[in-house]
Amino acid sequence: MAKSRASVEVPAAIEESPPRALVRWRPAQFVSGLRERRRKGSSPPIFDATAFGIDAAMLALAALASVASAPAASLRTDVFSLAVFGVLVLAVLVYLGLYRFTFASHFLEDARTIVAATAIVAMCMTFGRVLIFDNPDAAGQAVRAWLFASTYLIAARGGAHIVEARRRREGLIGQRTLIIGAGAVGRQFADRLIHRPEFGLRPVAFIDDDPLVIDDAEAPSIPILGSEPVERHGSKLFGPGLERAIESLNATHVVVSFSNSSHLAELDLVRRCQARGVTVSVLPRLFEGVTDDLQLERIGGIPIVSVRPSDPKGWQYALKYASDRVVAAVAIVLVSPILLIAALATLLTLGRPVLFRQARVGLDGKEFDVLKFRTMRDPSPAERESEADRVVGDVAPGGVEGVDRRTKVGTLMRRSSIDELPQFFNVLRGDMSLVGPRPERPSYVQLFDESVYRYADRHRVKSGITGWSQVQGLRGNTSIADRVEWDNYYIENRSPWLDFKIILMTVPALLRDFGKPRS
Repeated sequence: MAKSRASVEVPAAIEESPPRALVRWRPAQFVSGLRERRRKGSSPPIFDATAFGIDAAMLALAALASVASAPAASLRTDVFSLAVFGVLVLAVLVYLGLYRFTFASHFLEDARTIVAATAIVAMCMTFGRVLIFDNPDAAGQAVRAWLFASTYLIAARGGAHIVEARRRREGLIGQRTLIIGAGAVGRQFADRLIHRPEFGLRPVAFIDDDPLVIDDAEAPSIPILGSEPVERHGSKLFGPGLERAIESLNATHVVVSFSNSSHLAELDLVRRCQARGVTVSVLPRLFEGVTDDLQLERIGGIPIVSVRPSDPKGWQYALKYASDRVVAAVAIVLVSPILLIAALATLLTLGRPVLFRQARVGLDGKEFDVLKFRTMRDPSPAERESEADRVVGDVAPGGVEGVDRRTKVGTLMRRSSIDELPQFFNVLRGDMSLVGPRPERPSYVQLFDESVYRYADRHRVKSGITGWSQVQGLRGNTSIADRVEWDNYYIENRSPWLDFKIILMTVPALLRDFGKPRS
């Protein structure tokens, strides 16, 4: 892709706007800008007062339930202590940032925060009441308060999450977003926002005075606007077209992507947006290597960010693989009735062998045989086709390839993923993990390794029965590049909590994708 100046589209509403002087950073302008955006009702709230009010109401209901279940002798103490408990829980939740604006709804993360906050407050109050008042019922009262409060808060949060996720998917809510920089990364980011509206950002235009020319029919179909750059202090800054674009497009959020703009120009842009009450996000350089475990420090007035990715060769992964085998052994015992029924059904419909073995590539590029229940009859010579012919562009293979040879029992097992259960034996043998990137066939690995960026990085860890990309909906015939992106995110940010969260998300993902083709 060659970089050259592209024609810049300017909507009539912007073109007819009168020229405006550059807006410099002034506190008074910032405050007035915030008031104006709030008056219009389009600026994103810094503090989610609605969620705070709902949580306060849930804590009040939880207190009533706790009082109703308490012995009559401790009723008076319960009322006072529960009031203090509710206030402290709300204070801790505010401190932990539960009511800050986020781009996506994180129900499981919020649930973990709620359980931790209510437990900490309950333990502290128990210690204080025992120490000060020598109350023998303090522990029981605290346990009741913790159970009722955490249950009510999580239930309310789950309901709000469902409603908000549906509204975001339908485009009913979302911030109108300008993206600074129409390069490859900026367009990739815009494409992600268009296809994932649940993040709550709706791209309306790029701003770039020297955009990258990309001959791609699938590029985001949003206009590229110029800012009428001006020279100041020896640097080329964004011109008055920036403010006119924000006003005419009613943008409430600006994302600074990669562009040819100077450091001074982008810093000036951030301050001007803040002066108008518009929130700003910045896509960091080297973003592929940025993990969730960041440490921000300052050397004088200069911030420095340290990145700490997880180490696939470290003791944490060794402990993970050991615990995987223990969990797999327990899981085999628990699902043994299903395994026996599936094996018998396969034997009656397809005969022997009951298990299907296929070479896959796992840790460090080593091959192993993945185990599944057979679900299809053997192909005839006319039905065979080369594997490479099934790969179309960036779409991964999966689902029903070629002629549908599934039996009725096989169709049911594949839709419910029962045919994958024998992979617990792969985990027990050490070939696979419970959570990790899904393994692929050797011929496809060779093909994708040459054409997909960072595909080989997936083999730093053992393959998994379920994975981060799978619970994000990337199953079956979906983009292999997107899978690689999510899989590498998992590897670089892996933690016991993330593994547990993926296992929890696997069940709704299977229900959501029931009947869809899968890999």
